Amino acid sequence: MPPAESAPLRIGNASGFYGDRFDAVREMLTGGELDVLTGDYLAELTMLILGRDRMKDPRLGYAKTFLRQLEEGLGLARERGVRIVANAGGLNPSGLADAVRELAARVGVPVRVAHVEGDDLTGRFPGALAANAYLGGGGIAACLAEGADVVVTGRVTDAALVTGPAQWHFGWGPEDHDALAGAVVAGHVLECGTQATGGNYAFFADERYAGRDLRRPGFPLAELHADGSSVITKHPGTGGFVDIGTVTAQLLYETGGARYAGPDVTARLDSVRLTQDGPDRVRVSGVRGEAPPPELKTGLNRLGGWRNEVVFVLTGLDIDAKARLVREQIEDAFGRAKSRPAEVCWELARTDRPDAATEETASALLRLVVRDRDAEAVGRVVSGAAVETALGGYPGFHVTSPPGKGAPYGVFEAAYVDAGSVAHTAVLDDGRRLPVPVAPRTRALEPVPEPPLPEPPPAGGATRRAPLGLVAGARSGDKGGDANIGVWVRTDEEWRWLAHELTVERLRELLPETAGLTVVRHVLPNLRALNFTVEGLLGEGVAAQARFDPQAKGLGEWLRARHVDIPESLL
Repeated sequence: MPPAESAPLRIGNASGFYGDRFDAVREMLTGGELDVLTGDYLAELTMLILGRDRMKDPRLGYAKTFLRQLEEGLGLARERGVRIVANAGGLNPSGLADAVRELAARVGVPVRVAHVEGDDLTGRFPGALAANAYLGGGGIAACLAEGADVVVTGRVTDAALVTGPAQWHFGWGPEDHDALAGAVVAGHVLECGTQATGGNYAFFADERYAGRDLRRPGFPLAELHADGSSVITKHPGTGGFVDIGTVTAQLLYETGGARYAGPDVTARLDSVRLTQDGPDRVRVSGVRGEAPPPELKTGLNRLGGWRNEVVFVLTGLDIDAKARLVREQIEDAFGRAKSRPAEVCWELARTDRPDAATEETASALLRLVVRDRDAEAVGRVVSGAAVETALGGYPGFHVTSPPGKGAPYGVFEAAYVDAGSVAHTAVLDDGRRLPVPVAPRTRALEPVPEPPLPEPPPAGGATRRAPLGLVAGARSGDKGGDANIGVWVRTDEEWRWLAHELTVERLRELLPETAGLTVVRHVLPNLRALNFTVEGLLGEGVAAQARFDPQAKGLGEWLRARHVDIPESLL
């Protein structure tokens, strides 16, 4: 039976990625009251990693650390009546479910384990290492309704880890769009763990957070209500903090426009309202929802080719001349070889300082990255060229690590399939298989017209040249080959300025790497925020490592460090 419906459903998170803080499961189960504990272990890169695991051993393909966390967590959850829901099944949810049952028998904890499948569409896409549709929360809800204590899934949306338990608890139907949308927003805030509680937060050094322990931010939880509203908080006494800024930052992370589409519902991010509800408590309300689109996003992972990298250390004087000599020598070696890598990229990072007090701070880094479909073209050709110049190159020649033979890299692509063609299935402990019906769908999404902008600040006021980040926060991330940058401010006066200052053209000026790429700006007045999508900045996705920061994690902080003319009244 679900918890009493008059009480909010308390859903916590204990993992934002495969490799997150190991003891978070124990912390969340012992730190305060919970009804459901979730764990998000999957990302685009993770699916490729799990695919490699499964190629080595067909029994694998799931997040192995989840099992180790359950060695203690199963008993704690059983004692406290907490259900566990995690997407740690990855490419093999049935295998993980069996492994959890074996673990439960070994540690003597009687639990019912169910799993969700149907996301694996690899057979439809020849050449893909893995192809997985992003399922919604319906399968999770069905498993919980049948009494499962632990539910593991393959590829579901991150928010489905919250929408599934919410559908079970509150009995929502597929047309309860506003309530479902509220759960999607809560799920999106929780999904990256401590990013909602002060982790990776732009204003972490602000004096208002002085005295807060940021060494180990507590993991977040949501008190979810029957109308879809929620309060984002954390267990008492844990590190970090929860305020409108931390929740705003996470809402903007890896999203785009006003319509945030998913398999359960399309949430309208332009309807979200945030209010401080007390210390470390932020209320999320007003979320509106629309029917989901007719297709499911499907993530395709394939082998893109082979990659190699060498980082040359250039120390002291004549850095540019040293870099030029390295390039000429390596390019000459490539010209003499039987085959030249298909793609050759050079990047000089001027990390050196004049008259430096240490050798490291006197050094710059010259990075060579090569790619090719043929492993031979990035192997000995590259390592040999780099090593053979060691005694005949620039003065002070050395590299950060010995050149190797290269390694395969993956490529992520998104495809879309008809939702009705995917066999979303809840598989119970007793072997029963329950098909999950497809929710009523709507037509393909249309962009929301840009809302009216606030009146600009009065012209002619005094300004000061200063970093944008003195006023604005930012958080950035990746979606396949695209990057997203969410930028927000904390007051209405700052919003009047930002909305007019940070146009697409201005962003391109501040971030020259975006020149020539399609940049789309989305305006979210309720959040005092702008969300930018930069198409193609990340090439073929994180696994291809096409740029210095392949997941665009630091892109927002680079933007905040750029100098602009800011009204004196805002500083």
